[in-house]
Formats: sequence, structure tokens, C-alpha cells
Amino acid sequence: MNEYVSEKNGVFPSVCSLDCPDQCGLLITKEDGKIVKVQGDPDHPVTKGNICNKVRHMTERIYDPKRLSFPLKRVGAKGEGNFERISWDEAIETIRMRWSKLIDESGPESILPYSFYGNMGKLNSEGMDRRFFHRLGASLLDRTICSDAGSTGYKYTMGGGFGTDPEETINTKLFIFWGVNAVSTNMHQVAIAEKARKNGAKIVVIDVHKNQTGRWADWFISILPGTDAALALGLMHILFAEELTDNDFLERYTVGHKQLKEHVKQYDPKTVSALTGVPIENIYKLARMYGETSPSFIRIGNGMQHHDNGGMCVRTVACLPALVGQWRIKGGGAIKSNSSILNHNSEALERLDLLEKKDTRIINMNVIGQALLDKDQPIRSLFIYNCNPAIVAPEGNKVRVGLAREDLFTVVHDLFLTETAMYADLVLPATSSYENTDFYTSYWHHFVQIQQPVIEAYGESKSNTDVFRLLAQSFGFEEECFKDSDVEMIHQGLNCNNPHLLGIDYKSLSEKQYIKAKRKSILEERLPTPSGKIELYSEALTIQGFPALPSYMPLVKESEHPFLFIPAPNHNFLNSTFSNNEKHVRLEKVARVHLNETDAFKLGIENGDKVRIWNERGECELLAAVGQNVLPGVVVTQGLWADALGTKYFVNALTPDRIADMGGGATFFSGRVSVEKLSQN
Repeated sequence: MNEYVSEKNGVFPSVCSLDCPDQCGLLITKEDGKIVKVQGDPDHPVTKGNICNKVRHMTERIYDPKRLSFPLKRVGAKGEGNFERISWDEAIETIRMRWSKLIDESGPESILPYSFYGNMGKLNSEGMDRRFFHRLGASLLDRTICSDAGSTGYKYTMGGGFGTDPEETINTKLFIFWGVNAVSTNMHQVAIAEKARKNGAKIVVIDVHKNQTGRWADWFISILPGTDAALALGLMHILFAEELTDNDFLERYTVGHKQLKEHVKQYDPKTVSALTGVPIENIYKLARMYGETSPSFIRIGNGMQHHDNGGMCVRTVACLPALVGQWRIKGGGAIKSNSSILNHNSEALERLDLLEKKDTRIINMNVIGQALLDKDQPIRSLFIYNCNPAIVAPEGNKVRVGLAREDLFTVVHDLFLTETAMYADLVLPATSSYENTDFYTSYWHHFVQIQQPVIEAYGESKSNTDVFRLLAQSFGFEEECFKDSDVEMIHQGLNCNNPHLLGIDYKSLSEKQYIKAKRKSILEERLPTPSGKIELYSEALTIQGFPALPSYMPLVKESEHPFLFIPAPNHNFLNSTFSNNEKHVRLEKVARVHLNETDAFKLGIENGDKVRIWNERGECELLAAVGQNVLPGVVVTQGLWADALGTKYFVNALTPDRIADMGGGATFFSGRVSVEKLSQN
């Protein structure tokens, strides 16, 4: 037994497992073998002891009476939630028998794993599971629902997930938070910016909704959804026209600045204002502020990438720091993601070499609804873990019709009987991260961190790695990799060619808990773009059928519904995680839809009225929040609320499952809806 587990009382180091850029260092207080308090680790160099409400109240989730503690078998109709207890032996044998039969009848590609990052641990999100499904020959899942469009767009400019060290932004004098509700989703970048503000820094927020981050800013700029590239190009127009660019930097470190200068002449402030909804004078003010203030830093959020044009939006905004030479200024530059700095040996963990059929079909997770209803190449079985597609996936009603198929054998491995688990044939209880051994890499700061188990497994729950070891054993897989322990897998994952991780291994992490990557400045290393430089002009984009230069591409007008619909995150949930925990629901209070007062007046809607939002995909009912927090023609909701509340809050029933321009990404924020007031009975 791990020494942390064996100790019944004390304070133990830990790390937050949530899909959040901050990846906080934690201290866990135990009494009589049970966690009684979760606190931030004050010695962590970046997160410094501060944690969010989601984690502060984590004990209420870990010990929620609704948490699953043993395997279940469905005994009623799918969706009804009628289950009976079974043993692990029966569960594993049932899966083996059903899958063996499916493989004989339809081949292994009739089976699909469906997962994401409900737990960001490398072993429990992309380790033994990948090995097992590769060896089985199951269909591959393209896990692109979150950041892939923006990451691909950023890569065309910068070569990968390379950005500013967030610790250096304490020196920044101008922060631009672009498409990110950082107060709710990146609180430690906010904390650093707040310290910098005390030394004279200014904070600008650009977003479609004046949320908590917008209210915190010195200056909030409201923008129409999907027009971020247009605004960035308008800023470039002014920077070039008023000679606010750093021409020495452009000559030495970029490709294509002369072509870009000519290209952006068409994006004059009047044209850009008409596209974006940003007043002309504000475009000039922002461009001059950005061109004249140093260090300046852009925090590029997830918001803009969830559009039809999301990849190009991020690619375009990512060009701005180069124009003003901010990459060579400490505290200047940008962050979309720093994940490439902490690249581990994913090949060793995932073992793609075990996949015998190299052209195995790949299914984009954003179109799971379509895939489940496809009769030509039907999915016959799903194994779902680390996610909740019945709430999170786009075109949610289509997804649920697919999950309700009686001929679909579905296994769900989770902590709770989620909306997805209600459709399962078998439900397996999962451990929390505090019960696992794993390692973590942030996609914002530069630290690798380790999780040693702090408590015993809850009831009969098992980790992802343990479940897939059991399945490999049941199928008779003899490869040694299926016998690897979690500690051995950490050794393998950190044994890599990434020079930034030199000296970071299981032993050093066990001793220190977190270690910072060894990273030079972005200009001291050749960028992994084709040219080795920042590519304002990208020949690689033309090969993919895109313009080589940053460009504005309008959203798809999918229907005549009058409102652009943005189902944004809220403060107390993380996607659907915590939406079923009473404490977090009480903190968030109620689901609302934000409308501009001009639109509300035309529709006869007042603040607090119950309204219906609908399109051809579905409908939901929420309370109206009327004001000036969104532009006319835009409606914004916040949070994915659990069905168990008996409400009609299912916002992802309204979202499109179209694929974004780059990276196979999602287009959650490019749907259109109508709104009407409901009679108050």
C-alpha cells in the first residue's frame, strides 16, 4: 500500500486532475483515512495556494452519497436508470463475451472507445486504455472536441503549443484576454495579472459576453461571435499604417511580413467595425495601445476556436505579437497553449504499434450522434470513460437517440450514474484521481506533477489502468506492456527526447512533487514550422486549401433563426462535472440566458422571465438575463446543467455537429436559435 494511503491522518501533497490550464498543486488533509479538506499548496511556484470553488468543495464530490461503489447491470429500458448490482468478474466476462461475438460477426472496428479528459492524468486518460483498444483493433476516436481547431491554427503560425511562461507575465504592462473567461477558467493568470495591475498594467478583455472576466477588466470590448480574425486584421492594418511594427523583429524572426502588410490594407477600421460590432474609435484605441505598450501579452482562449472559422481565428490572433516584437520582451507574447513544452513519450504510453490494421477507421468524437445512427458501418458497442457525451457532445438529441439503440452494447466507467450512464448496459465504478498513481503536464504553466494515491479506492471502484489490465487479461493478450504497473508506465512516459524534460522522472517527481521544464526563450530555439520562423505567411496552409495569409472567413449561416448562440462555461461546473453535485449547483444558483436589452424589448421579455430557446435540433427553457452584456443578435448561456434537476437546461441539444475549419474541431458556438417568452403559469 502507498505510504500516503497507509497514513490515516495528516496532510499530503496532491495535484488537481481537472481539465483546466492551471493544474494546481494541492494539499489534502485526512482524518481517520478520509479526506476532510482540500487546500492549495502555498509552495507551488505558480498556483501559490489559491484554488477555485470547484476544487475547494471536492470532498462533497468524492463522498457524495450518489457516487458509484460497485458494478451495475441494466435491467430496464435504456434511459430509465434501472440497474442491479453485479460483481467485477461478471462485468469483465460479460464484456469479453459480447465483444468476442461482435468481433466474430462485424470485426473489431464495430467497437468504439469514447473518452476525453475528465481526468487529466496521463496514465488514466491516454495510457493502458489506448494499448488495449489498439491491440483489440477497435475503431479509433479523434478526440477533437475541445482545443484542436485553435491548436492547429496556432501551429501554422508558431509551430506548436509554445507560448510565454505565465510566471513572466508579472512583468506585463498590457494584458489582452481574448475569448477566455479567465476568472472562471484560468484564475491564476488572473491572479498574476492582478499583481501586475498594481504595478501599472492595464487589462483588456475581448469577448462576446461581459462575464466575470469582462467585469474585472479595465476595458471590456464586446465583439460579434466568429469575427475575431477580422478584428485582429484590423489591428494589423493600423499597426502597419501607423508604423507601430517592429521591423527588425519581422525581418529576423518571421516569414511573410511584406505580403501581410499589403494583405491587411483591405481590413480598414470602417470595414472591420461593420463585421465585428466594435466601434471604429475602439479599434484605433486598441491598436495604438497594443503597438505602444510593452511588454504586452495576449491570453488566447478557447472561445474563438469553437466556431466554423475557429482555426483561422486563432492563427490570425497568434500573428499579432510578432508584428510588435513582443516575443523578445520578458512578459510579452501570447499563450494559447504551452503543451508542446511538456511533450512526454506518448508513443511509449499508447503503443500504436499494437494496432495491426494501420488503416483502421477513425471517428471524430464531435459527430458521435451521426456515427451512432450510421447504418452502413454501424457502431455496435461503446466503451465510455472520462466523459459524458449525453450532455457534452454537440447535437445532443441525436446523440441520445443513438445511445438508446437496443442493439448497441454500451459500457460506461464513471464515478456517477451520469446522463450517459443511464443508457448503458454495464456501469463500472471509477476511482477519483486521489485514489490513483499518475503524472500530469499542464497546458499553461511549465510544471510536471505527480499524483500518489492519498486514499483507498472508494468501494469497489477501479482506475482506468486497472480496468484495461483486467480486460487485456480476459482477452488473453500476452504482450508484456499489459502487465506494466502505473509506476513503470510513468518511467516510460517520461523517458523521452524532449530536452525540456531532462532530469524529470518518477524518482525526482516523487521527491519534489512538481518540477519545472528546462526551457529557453522562444527565440533561442528553432521553431518547428517549415521555415523555423514565425510564419505570417504559411505555405503549408495553401496545401490544405486555406489562404496562406491570415484571413477573415464568415461563419456558416445555417438557418434563418435570428440569434447567434453561445453556450459558454460557467463558474462552478467544468463541462458537466459538478453539475450533479448539490453544493456546486447551489453556488451556481440557476441557468440563465443573456440577451441584449434591445432584443428583449422587441420580444416582450423582461429580466427574470422564463424563455424558450429553440432551433431544428431541440429546445431548452431558461431564465432571461436582460442587459448590455451581449451585443444585439447574440444570446449566451453558461454551463452544462444536469438532467437530474428535472429542468429543460439541455443547451447542447441546440448546438451543431459541423466540423471546424482546422483540426477536426467542434463548432459549439456557431449555431443559431430563436427565443420567445413563455407564459408565466
